[in-house]
Amino acid sequence: MASLPDTNKLLRNFSRCRNWEERYLYMIELGAKLPPLTDEQRQPENLIAGCQSQVWILLRMNHQNKVEFIGDSDAAIVKGLVAIVFILFQGKTTQEILDLDVTEYFGKLSLEQHLTPSRTQGLHAMIHAIRNRTSKMV
Repeated sequence: MASLPDTNKLLRNFSRCRNWEERYLYMIELGAKLPPLTDEQRQPENLIAGCQSQVWILLRMNHQNKVEFIGDSDAAIVKGLVAIVFILFQGKTTQEILDLDVTEYFGKLSLEQHLTPSRTQGLHAMIHAIRNRTSKMV
């Protein structure tokens, strides 16, 4: 995965932003760290239903039984949200992903209060799809 910060560093970096415009710019920077997907990876089965923008997410198990993520979006801020979701789940096992309470973490970032309803819906669609796909890996 791209060199993304861990959850604690993400929270610190978010808190250092003076306003939501800076936070959006930071989210765009995070999204830019995700490598682009190949045409083979941009298949309908990897699309996330429920997102207004196109979002592709792929999961695979590594040799340490941790789930690895790759993904992309055609919208810069949404790609930043993909990166934030990956930060939240990176380095976790399938069971840890299924058990993780994302509500508390998103609350600390105040994401949902500052996203449009369609982006909030897309964020929840990403989480749901990741959990659904992860449950099939168990």
